Amino acid sequence: MLLGSKAVVFYALFQGEQEAGVQKEVLKEPTYVEELLTLFRSNLGKEELLEKISDYHESDIADAMEQMTPEERKKLYPLLGEEYIAEILSYTEDAAEYLQEINLENAARVISEMDSDDAVDVLENLDADTKTRIVNLLDDDAEKDVKLILSYEDDEIGSKMTTNFIVIGKNLNIRQATHELIRQAGENDNISTIYVVDENEQYYGAIDLKDLIVARDYQDLDDLISTSYPYVGAHEKISECIERLKDYAEDSIPVLSEEGKILGVITAYDIVEAVDEEMGEDYAKLAGLTAEEDLEETTFQSMKKRLPWLIILLFLGMVVSSVVGIFETVVAVIPIVMCFQSLILDMAGNVGTQSLAVTIRVLMDENLKRKDKFGLILKEMRIGFANGLFLGIMAFVFIGLYVCFIKGNALSYSFLISGCVGVSLMLAMVISSLVGTTIPLLFHKIKVDPAVASGPLITTVNDLVAVVTYYGLVWLFMIELLKI
Repeated sequence: MLLGSKAVVFYALFQGEQEAGVQKEVLKEPTYVEELLTLFRSNLGKEELLEKISDYHESDIADAMEQMTPEERKKLYPLLGEEYIAEILSYTEDAAEYLQEINLENAARVISEMDSDDAVDVLENLDADTKTRIVNLLDDDAEKDVKLILSYEDDEIGSKMTTNFIVIGKNLNIRQATHELIRQAGENDNISTIYVVDENEQYYGAIDLKDLIVARDYQDLDDLISTSYPYVGAHEKISECIERLKDYAEDSIPVLSEEGKILGVITAYDIVEAVDEEMGEDYAKLAGLTAEEDLEETTFQSMKKRLPWLIILLFLGMVVSSVVGIFETVVAVIPIVMCFQSLILDMAGNVGTQSLAVTIRVLMDENLKRKDKFGLILKEMRIGFANGLFLGIMAFVFIGLYVCFIKGNALSYSFLISGCVGVSLMLAMVISSLVGTTIPLLFHKIKVDPAVASGPLITTVNDLVAVVTYYGLVWLFMIELLKI
């Protein structure tokens, strides 16, 4: 198969010797999708069509099918056959949409040809009634595999595994192991790593395909087996072992039952997909949502996800407003200070959110020590102080000039105001860096997902800090000490 057209656009060929007159040539982006559309819309017979499209990658075929009308696809499906359709649909965003264009029996046959994890993904996008009917129509092996994966919760590793893998017994010799590999490769194409079980069908280790290929008949199979090859439990939480999976960087890793038997494997593609989902969930939590949203959700469903945090933040906002009310004397005596309240609050919130994002990223390292956490807090505070000092000086100069020349106040009075703003900004940024770092660390310590220490929560806490810092300084210096 040729590689797909999406990944790379070649910009230029190597430039030769100028004196030889060799010109730099530019390759155009391949037009595989257009070529495929032309083939699909021609009147070629089944054999001729399959021969011509065999040189194209399934991803490009899927892209071409997406640009066809439902009527065109319905004519194409019988020509491609269930097995080929299954391969192509694994590259589409929503395979369920295309399966609904064919009858239920054919849809079940297509899903039976898919890898079990892909089949589950497709079934999850169908309505409950259609899903149940199709599962009942699957062949015995596919039904067993699909039901196994569906039995796990969405946040468990078992829900992401595939049953497409090669397994052999540890007591085979090299020749027998090779024959067993060849036999199983007809049904399972995930062959880069061969898994080994003992006499009790329990996981024993793994063999790299290359090692088996180059092995000699006189060698002992046990010499090829890596008995310390990593594995994960089917009931392990994805969020808890995703970093471990990434660190191993293997093509696939076995998923074991509680009894130590291989139930399936999680592939590199599954890991990338899981990381993407985890990032999406963390992003949702940082936005103050309880889960990700999509375009298909009803208004009520979206409200249920957003409302809990908003209620909490409402009461926290009331606390902030109450604190502002405590300083109403300051506002009454020096009303101009109200103009710069939002500046202090916004900068404190921004700094806190930055520290939060950095801390959550650092906490992904499961080997993080107490010393490292303390170092992170000090580093974020240093950064907050340095940035706060720089921005505080800028605020002191420009706000002082603004209050003096635009608002028409005395120079000394103007720079007293801007001095309070500058110092408050620096202190608020230092404290906000501390808050944005310590809150997720605290959540992590008590075994709560630190991402729930979300942006809105950090921002609201920092608003409270900034208000107290700002109005407290104005009251202390300008009213109590200078008696303005």
